[in-house]
Amino acid sequence: MLALFDLDNTLVNRGIAFTEAIAALCNDHGYNSVIQEWLHTELADRANPADFQRLMARFDLPDDPARLWHDYVNRIAAAVRCVPEVLEGLAQLRIGGWTIGIATNGASDIQRAKLTATGLADHVDGIAVSGDIETRKPDRRLFELAARRCGTDLTDGGWMIGDNPGSDIGGGHAAGLRTIWLRGRPWPDGLAAAQHVVDDVTDAITILLNETE
Repeated sequence: MLALFDLDNTLVNRGIAFTEAIAALCNDHGYNSVIQEWLHTELADRANPADFQRLMARFDLPDDPARLWHDYVNRIAAAVRCVPEVLEGLAQLRIGGWTIGIATNGASDIQRAKLTATGLADHVDGIAVSGDIETRKPDRRLFELAARRCGTDLTDGGWMIGDNPGSDIGGGHAAGLRTIWLRGRPWPDGLAAAQHVVDDVTDAITILLNETE
């Protein structure tokens, strides 16, 4: 059985890593609180190299935007954490015969840096990042790519686990997957309910493990 997981705020806490990375980046480069607040606002939902080109133009800074993006990626990788219980749970799923994939929106280099830094890359069978194909969840093509990179396809069914109602749960449903939602974001009107609602991804892993018993 296939289980696809979102990355940010599902397997890892993006918010904490993001805040720490911005603070460290600004400290390293001597940026003031105005620039730090701009970065917090502009990169809150997503980040990519073009954001740092805009930063240079906005504040007339002399830094190389490509180098700054590289520094940011490294800072995120240094700050992000995946708790041992999640890694252990994914290992148990694979022992139980599950195929595990990551389907995440974001820039490829930063998402893969997180997966490598946390050890998650060693616990999954395939990874699909929206930056790989410039297509974001809830587009079915990202789910298809994740399944294909896991050596399977969506016709075999499976699960999608994530925190975003629209992109993870709505997208998962449209791709023919059953879903588990990590509650927290507002639930939009008219969106079909997930099969399960949990407070933590370890609870979702427990549900999947029970599916194999």
